[in-house]
Amino acid sequence: MADEKDYYEILGVSPNATTEEIKRAYRNIAKKFHPDVNPEPEAEEFFKRASEAYQVLSDPHKRQVYDTYGINGLKQRGFAGFTSVDEIFSTFFDDVFSDLFGTRRRRRRKPGPESGEDLRYDLSISLEEAYSGKEFEITFDKMKICPDCNGYGSLEGKEAFTICTRCNGEGQVALSRGFFTVATTCDLCGGSGYILRNPCKKCGGVGRVRGKAKLKLDIPAGVDEGTRVKISGEGNAGIRGGPAGDLYIYIHLKPHNIFRREGDNLRSEIEITFPQAVLGDIIPFKTLNGNIEVKIPAGIQSNDTITIRGRGMKKLNNRGYGDLIIDVIIKTPKKISREEKKLYKRLKEISESNR
Repeated sequence: MADEKDYYEILGVSPNATTEEIKRAYRNIAKKFHPDVNPEPEAEEFFKRASEAYQVLSDPHKRQVYDTYGINGLKQRGFAGFTSVDEIFSTFFDDVFSDLFGTRRRRRRKPGPESGEDLRYDLSISLEEAYSGKEFEITFDKMKICPDCNGYGSLEGKEAFTICTRCNGEGQVALSRGFFTVATTCDLCGGSGYILRNPCKKCGGVGRVRGKAKLKLDIPAGVDEGTRVKISGEGNAGIRGGPAGDLYIYIHLKPHNIFRREGDNLRSEIEITFPQAVLGDIIPFKTLNGNIEVKIPAGIQSNDTITIRGRGMKKLNNRGYGDLIIDVIIKTPKKISREEKKLYKRLKEISESNR
């Protein structure tokens, strides 16, 4: 979804501004921030935002939709894309000078198919599910093809658009102002040059309706935090026969109380006693795919690591596995019995005598 922007604030006009005030504000911005007069990158970015705002607010139909429903409303009614800055800027001056010099504007193209928007779905899974892979069923909101008009916005289908009788398909009409004649956006067709006959009552002429969608996902073994899975054609439905967008699944791993992931490897800890560290031992250890025995070598030090090959995570799109890395922690007892205390003292004496 696009971020909500205040087009009036960008142009520095009030929501009650007239078309002339909007045009004047945009002209002043163009004089200061157009790339031809201001080469700074920040100026170019601001000019692009101002051009986008001008394209909407200078068009009565788009402005009405924007005032009522915001940017999302513009998208849902077929105004998903914005004209390039150069075309907006060219049209701005054409509006003022084209008819003055007797030039004729071209007829606008008939509204055609438009692709649906891509969607994002965030899926949180456990480390065990990431290790083995799993099938999930998800439910999400999306724009679907209107069942009544089949996505065309009218029961007349592809032939629903007819040339606007007021502007003759040009999208603009000539207005006389004193000695001058200027072109302005046609208020009947909203500048598109075409009128939609018999708009569908169910979708309001949009061609799409919002609804719930269910989908089964096969999440492969080995996915990691931030892994993106693309599901083609499961995004928002297209308009007027356009292709649907795609659905992108973003994977998030839940924290685990035993293991932490480091790429394809898994890391964990094991606590051993002082005698085990000195003499060595074999300790049972539970991994993600079964129990194993970890061999503790005699004389191991605290914070030493033991690496067990092939016991880490499944590698995504690969037959192999990472490694299991175990950090050894030698646990010092806080309380000991009298007998243990005697043994430790005797051990200390022996150790000191051997130095």
